[in-house]
Amino acid sequence: MLIPILVALLVAVTLVSMIVVISGHKSKRKNGPISNSVQRKGKSAVVKEYEKKLSHDPHNIPALEALGDIYYQDKNWEKVWGVYKTLYDLAPAHVEIDVAKTTRRIGVAAFFQEKYDETIAYMMQSARKDSENFDTNFYLGKAFYQKGNYDKAIVCFKKCKLLAPESSDANEYLGFSYFKSSKYKESLPYLKKLLEETPDNKEVLYDMAVAMAETGYNDKALKIFVHLRPDPVFGPQSSLEAGKMHERQKNFTAAVQDYEIGMKLENVPEPIKVQILYRCANAYIGQNNIPKALTLLKQIQGIHSGYKDVDSLVSRYQELNQNKNLQVYLMSGTSDFVALCRKLITAYYTNCFVKVEDVAIATESVEIICYIETNKWEAKNIFRFYRTQTVIGDLYVREFHTKLKDSKCDNGFCVTMGSFSQGAHTYTEGRPIDLIEKDALVKLLKKVSVSG
Repeated sequence: MLIPILVALLVAVTLVSMIVVISGHKSKRKNGPISNSVQRKGKSAVVKEYEKKLSHDPHNIPALEALGDIYYQDKNWEKVWGVYKTLYDLAPAHVEIDVAKTTRRIGVAAFFQEKYDETIAYMMQSARKDSENFDTNFYLGKAFYQKGNYDKAIVCFKKCKLLAPESSDANEYLGFSYFKSSKYKESLPYLKKLLEETPDNKEVLYDMAVAMAETGYNDKALKIFVHLRPDPVFGPQSSLEAGKMHERQKNFTAAVQDYEIGMKLENVPEPIKVQILYRCANAYIGQNNIPKALTLLKQIQGIHSGYKDVDSLVSRYQELNQNKNLQVYLMSGTSDFVALCRKLITAYYTNCFVKVEDVAIATESVEIICYIETNKWEAKNIFRFYRTQTVIGDLYVREFHTKLKDSKCDNGFCVTMGSFSQGAHTYTEGRPIDLIEKDALVKLLKKVSVSG
């Protein structure tokens, strides 16, 4: 009984010894002679040793490869470039040189020296030798990314995901590459995963909001933009985007708040600052707050002369600011506009009895049919009031003339804050239609009391 136990113990001890010996050999192979030499002599001494060998024989392949490894570990990219470029030039005459590794390391060195064309050229060569290497695909993708060729970058990073499914670096660049190429739906899964790994990454959060807004997740996008408004880096653009989204919802109060937060931030880039001022002015106009809108529009004129339609807006709203009736005519709600139009008819017929028979509200205008009565005559007339400030063509006037006849009215009046085309004026000759343009309307508005 004792002998079998001793035999078993002897076998176990022998196996353990073999494992230790094998592990030692593996460890030595893993560390390699270079690492061991560096540990014994120090890195600078080893470098000098190999440089001395190269001074006697510049084409000493082992010395070049040893120095290349050291420089690569130290991320001394300029020297990495030089050593591996020499090895690359020697490769046709030396089959022992690993061309895939050599071109890959030249490509990496080129990338960190911002030589992206060279990175692509050498990494393509490396990929032809070994297409399954992660670094080859990764740095090739990064070079394409830096060159703005996002579709090719996506192909490279997808390959990286196959080689290393859990790579956060591949997730990051896939997300950004899809985003930069406006493939917002495809970018979202990678951006979300990246945000889970780096929850404080504001750039990823901002890009997610943009991608959500572009793919219909407006409520979620708006929450992120609102959250990012105070951020010193992404706050200005987030305030702008939140404001635009609130404007589309006709929530001008919230939009103004967004823009005002953006305006209070420091070091806002001028292009974004001007956009915020411009959008905020429009939001104030949406609130009928002409004085504040004018203040911002004039501020834009001082920063960026000739920006968009600012000059014409200043001219227009300065006039509006001085004429409350004009503000009501162009900007008030429908009920206030209709009430003003009725007053305008009364002001047009001084010392006459005016009875409104019908009011029709359309998208572009308001029509009022009324009876006019004086001591000498009476008539049934129709007024059409346009709120536009553009030029109205003859087609509108022709249609109005048809309405005038169908309604059996005696006279018709087309009123606009803009003007009528020459064709429209020509058409009304000999017909019972008067065209009242901006100058005449402004004079008429001065006769009307808003509160009356």
